[in-house]
Amino acid sequence: QVQLVESGGGLVQAGGSLRLSCAASGRAFSVYNMGWFRQAPGKEREFVAAASRSGGSTLYADSVKGRFTISRDNAKNTVYLQMNSLKPEDTAVYYCAADSAIRLHTTVGAYDYWGQGTQVTVSS
Repeated sequence: QVQLVESGGGLVQAGGSLRLSCAASGRAFSVYNMGWFRQAPGKEREFVAAASRSGGSTLYADSVKGRFTISRDNAKNTVYLQMNSLKPEDTAVYYCAADSAIRLHTTVGAYDYWGQGTQVTVSS
């Protein structure tokens, strides 16, 4: 089992940047693929980005491709989401999640463990 705690959310103006962090504890961090998801009010939780165990493979939602970057530091048991050129439509609660499967997934149901979320608000 792994416990996940997100941080780094906040209020930012459109065009600005934020870096989210997700610290993991418990079972060895490096055995999990890691993902970031987000959920806006009244909407379903949606995939944002995922990174493989080594960080060598990544996936991104089309809506964030070229603006967001996922990375991980296995020595620090932490995964990051660097968010640049933020837009008001990026406003949501952002969650990190851990997946013990072999390949990268983009669906909510594929992930085994979830953090509590961190709020990101982008003002226009």
